[in-house]
Amino acid sequence: MDDADGFEAGASGTRGDPRVLIAMNVVLSTLFATTVVWGLSYVSGVEFSLLNVATGAVLLVAVSYAVSTR
Repeated sequence: MDDADGFEAGASGTRGDPRVLIAMNVVLSTLFATTVVWGLSYVSGVEFSLLNVATGAVLLVAVSYAVSTR
């Protein structure tokens, strides 16, 4: 029981490394943007290109960063 209490106390007292959060945000946003752009290209909505994926990823990173740092 002491280990569980110690972990909870340690985990609740730290905010973590922001570089890890930013890296995860970039990777997951890029994967999601790739999926969305691929899906839109599948239904002839937009062309699947690196520019479209990058634009979607940048927008997702910016929105998720703004929401998470509120």
